[in-house]
Amino acid sequence: MKRTHFIPLRASSIDIHPNAKWTQNDITVAGGNGAGSETNQLHWPWSLYVDDHRTIYVADGDNHRIVEWKSGATNGKVVAGGNGDGNGTHQLNGPRDVIIDKESDSLIISNVRNKRVVRWPRRNGTLGETIISNIACLGLTMDDNGSLYIVDNEKHEVRRYKTGDTKGTVVAGGNGKGNRLDQLYYPTYVFVDRDHSVYVSDYFNCRVMKWEEGATQGVVVAGGQGRGNRLTQLFYPQGVVVDQLG
Repeated sequence: MKRTHFIPLRASSIDIHPNAKWTQNDITVAGGNGAGSETNQLHWPWSLYVDDHRTIYVADGDNHRIVEWKSGATNGKVVAGGNGDGNGTHQLNGPRDVIIDKESDSLIISNVRNKRVVRWPRRNGTLGETIISNIACLGLTMDDNGSLYIVDNEKHEVRRYKTGDTKGTVVAGGNGKGNRLDQLYYPTYVFVDRDHSVYVSDYFNCRVMKWEEGATQGVVVAGGQGRGNRLTQLFYPQGVVVDQLG
C-alpha cells in the first residue's frame, strides 16, 4: 500500500484545498479526562506539533512537561520534563511551545518561565540543553533552512536565529510596543512560509501581521479592527497557521 505523505502541522508548505470543509463532529486526540498529571490528562496545554506519523506533541504547561500522543492512543508519554517546575536541566517551567528539529531528531521547547529555549532529545532524553538564553520566549517555529524563529513578548519582536547564532536578527517588530505597522504589542505565536514571510499573532492589537523577508514593517492580514466577535475582528489571537495559498 502506498503511504500518503503527511505534512507536519506548522510546516511551511501546509496544503489545504480551497474548497475543504471541516467535519462538525470532532474527536479528542489528547487529554480529555479533566485537568491533572496522569498520563491520560493534561493541565493547561498551550500548543501542539504534529509530526509525519500524526504523532502529537503537546506543551503541557502546568505539568511542566512535553507529552507525546501517538495516533489513536488513550494515554500519552512524557518525553521532556515532568520533574516538577524548576530550572534544572532535567526540568521545564511552564513550557509554551514545542517543535521538532528533524536534523537532530530533537524537540525544541519554549521554556518561558526560565527565559530560555532548550533542545531535548526526542527519544529517551532525560536532560535538556539550553540553546538560547535570556529571552521571554513564547511561540517558535523553524524554516526549511533550519533557521529558528522565536517570539520575544517582552521586547515585542520576533527574531530569526541561524544555525550557531545566539544573538539573532529581528524579522518582525523590535520598535517597542505599539500599534504602528512597524510594531507589535505582546506577540504570541509565529508561522513562517516557504518564502520566509513571517506571520505573527499580535495579541493586544487583536490582529495577525505578515512581515515579508527583509521588510521594515508588516501588513495586517487578519483583524486589526479592534477587539470583538465580528467577522472582521479578532479577540486576543494566539496560534496562527497559514496554508500554501496564503
